Amino acid sequence: MTTTSARPAPPFGRALCAMVTPFSADGALDLDGAQRLADHLVSRGCDGLVLSGTTGESPTTSDAEKAALVEAVREAVGGRASIVAGVGTFDTRHTVELALAAEKAGADGVLVVSPYYSRPPQDALEEHFRTVADASGLPVVLYDIPGRTGTRIEPGTMLRLAEHPRIVAVKDCSHDFLAAQKVLGQGELAYYAGCDEHNLALYAVGGAGYVSTVANVVPSQLRAVIDAFDAGDTAGAARLQQRATPLIESMMAAGLPGTVTGKALLNELGLPAGPVRPPLRPAGRAALDGLLAAYEDLTAA
Repeated sequence: MTTTSARPAPPFGRALCAMVTPFSADGALDLDGAQRLADHLVSRGCDGLVLSGTTGESPTTSDAEKAALVEAVREAVGGRASIVAGVGTFDTRHTVELALAAEKAGADGVLVVSPYYSRPPQDALEEHFRTVADASGLPVVLYDIPGRTGTRIEPGTMLRLAEHPRIVAVKDCSHDFLAAQKVLGQGELAYYAGCDEHNLALYAVGGAGYVSTVANVVPSQLRAVIDAFDAGDTAGAARLQQRATPLIESMMAAGLPGTVTGKALLNELGLPAGPVRPPLRPAGRAALDGLLAAYEDLTAA
């Protein structure tokens, strides 16, 4: 027995990677590296790639770099995977400009984070998302990550926004599993887990899949979790998720941003990544040794 028959097709696939943005040694955008990394991830099970999100260092890349990244990755993956471009800023007008540029560059959708720092109230937040959704023909993924933005997208706001024909999905980093289930039960938004520890749990209650930082380094292992669940092997899916937990913790909950830990591992594995841009700093040797140990434990299993 499988579990897929009652599950609607997700708009961007099930297994999405929040891809790092590769840089050269001098900190310049490495488009060749981005193409090679994108091809590597898609060939190992990623249905989609989210570019210029938190993991993609969007605060420290220029508008021109963001558009060039979409164009290069589109060329590399063609129609084999969806591309969702991060366009969210604290400025509605600038966010609209980035959404239009992403559409022109070949993105399939846009990821729009709550405006950070200014902390708009819910009615202003709702208007911001509607304005962006009205501006282009691309479907919109709402990005709820209050730990970074300072502002929740409240469940009621989510449900009202779901009425917009181009607001189709959520990347959920709220750490509020109850709220996520409430919205799932009342609306038609496709919910993607944005925290890797929730990948299976959210999928099991009707989520669309995940947008994963950890997938940069173990795309096949994370894809296997939801494949097992879809095949009806829920116990096997749980075991696979549990097996990935030490690496998830090492990369996402050990004091360093996922961008830093992801790039550290990719560099050690000989895959395109390069340095992080300031104010981020590279992982130290002790942190890297711990990451490698967790990676080796998972991939040797």
